[in-house]
Amino acid sequence: MIAAGTAGEFARMQWSSISVASLLGLGYLIIFGSVVAFTAYTWLLQQCSPTLVATHTYANPVVAVLLGWLLASEPLTTRVVFALIAVLGAVVLIRRGERTIAASNSK
Repeated sequence: MIAAGTAGEFARMQWSSISVASLLGLGYLIIFGSVVAFTAYTWLLQQCSPTLVATHTYANPVVAVLLGWLLASEPLTTRVVFALIAVLGAVVLIRRGERTIAASNSK
């Protein structure tokens, strides 16, 4: 905001072109995309191993693609399906490796 103000961006802004839907969308992203998500993430780090928590970075795109297909009629090509399977397979391998390490440490 400081850099934009210094560069004079606000003077060139057409404030009338911002819709209520845009402001509501921004508010949603601020509240749920930042505050709630970060709070859930830090709580999850306290409850689970960091390796498991990091798998959300793999699962989020899978959920996004499936929601886009279901809700926005985005195409779900064979290539995308194979990519989703590869991503989910990677998560399974991470979990399996984590269990193997935990089992060897408990012996």
